[in-house]
Amino acid sequence: MKLSRGEKLFGATNVVVLGAVALLCLYPFVYTLSISLSTAAEANRDGFHFFPRDISLVSYRMVLTNPNIVTGYMNTLLRTVLGTSLTLAATCIAAYPLSRREMPHRAMLTFLVVFTMLFSGGMVPAYLLVKNLGMINTVWALTVPGMITAFNVIIVKNFFQSLPESLVESARLDGAGEWTILFRLYLPLSKPVLATVALWTAVGHWNAWFDALLYITDDRKQVLQTFLQRIVIESSTQMMELGITDTSIVQFTSETIKAATIIVTILPIICVYPFVQKYFVKGIMLGGVKG
Repeated sequence: MKLSRGEKLFGATNVVVLGAVALLCLYPFVYTLSISLSTAAEANRDGFHFFPRDISLVSYRMVLTNPNIVTGYMNTLLRTVLGTSLTLAATCIAAYPLSRREMPHRAMLTFLVVFTMLFSGGMVPAYLLVKNLGMINTVWALTVPGMITAFNVIIVKNFFQSLPESLVESARLDGAGEWTILFRLYLPLSKPVLATVALWTAVGHWNAWFDALLYITDDRKQVLQTFLQRIVIESSTQMMELGITDTSIVQFTSETIKAATIIVTILPIICVYPFVQKYFVKGIMLGGVKG
């Protein structure tokens, strides 16, 4: 089909505008990466920083060899993997009965789930509950309170309801029970929505720091984002000192340390996201259509 002159102009305008927006969104990442690879003099240079003129890896060496950062990395990895696994398991177990039409009082239970999206107990009751359960200074304080959310349950429930009812009827004729239908029929067919929920949850756990600030008082159990928060917000590089006495120490500043820490922090999510992106739009569309 031949496009008219107006359609071609509209398409070209969209490309230019969206391209400009994409560059604006990309520049902060490019700037941070450039600063993290720069020497102190280059980082203090005025103007745009698209690429470093004088490259130095001292900031990365200090970040990657700092025991606090390494410990925080391990704790964040544990939190992300454990928290995402618990969320997927709990969400599927909660969403499956709500998706079944023969479930007694299904409408009322669904309303109660949605009701929790509007109101919460608050920070103080949540802290007291975590404390009374003995989860202070444990990874469970970071994973159990947010293990299941109403939004994820509704998305997965709607996806389950979009699956053909004939599949369930055929499975029951073959003698399958509810657990078999869930784990051997529903879950294999639900990879798009499960990948979407897993991505949301993993990014949320990876970026979270405030709950760790509340519930974790032992630095050996602290997560990476809390150390990043201290470096960026408090503008302190004292915690990054590793006793380096050679001349390379003049090649970093507080800004290069911050930038290197940020890049090291976001790198895992950037590496994982392209592999999950293909499921993202499909999972959102299929999970949000049918109520």
